[in-house]
Amino acid sequence: MNETMTDMERLREVALDQHGYVTASQAQEAGVSRPSLSYLAKRGRVERACRGVYRVSQVPYTEYDAKHLALLWADPEAATLGYDTALDAYGVCDVNPMKVHVVVGKGKRISRSGGDAYVVHKEDLSPEDLSWWEGMRMVRFPVALRQCLEAGLPTYLVEQAIEGGRTRGLLSSEQAEGMAERLEARK
Repeated sequence: MNETMTDMERLREVALDQHGYVTASQAQEAGVSRPSLSYLAKRGRVERACRGVYRVSQVPYTEYDAKHLALLWADPEAATLGYDTALDAYGVCDVNPMKVHVVVGKGKRISRSGGDAYVVHKEDLSPEDLSWWEGMRMVRFPVALRQCLEAGLPTYLVEQAIEGGRTRGLLSSEQAEGMAERLEARK
């Protein structure tokens, strides 16, 4: 039996793995033409979230939507959650970021508007620095802690994160000791 997928079904397939979002490039790779995507947006079947990124209304909202949108807005291929956002995801301290912190490579230029809810950091990360969380690229805990320490996260939050990371096995005793020394040097 030959089944034909509709454009909405194609978009939904991609969006299900990305908390409801799909980029225009991803839509095209899935077989949805730009005119069709524009038509679906005009008819209210998909919502234009920001330049080049659409939300498929058939996918339920989750608490992770804003973070995934930030990654797709910055660089769908390589953007990574980092700094306060990653530390918050690990749940080891009381950090409560007001914006989504996204890390892109040092050579990446972002000229898109619509990034008011994001803080973009430029850092070249190695594959060993990366992990996955809720289907999104995120820095490993020691990297997030180092980033926050260097960015000036308040001392009490860094202390909480070091203790929480050690308790949960996200930091070895040596790593925890090294971070505590770096924190002390920062004071």
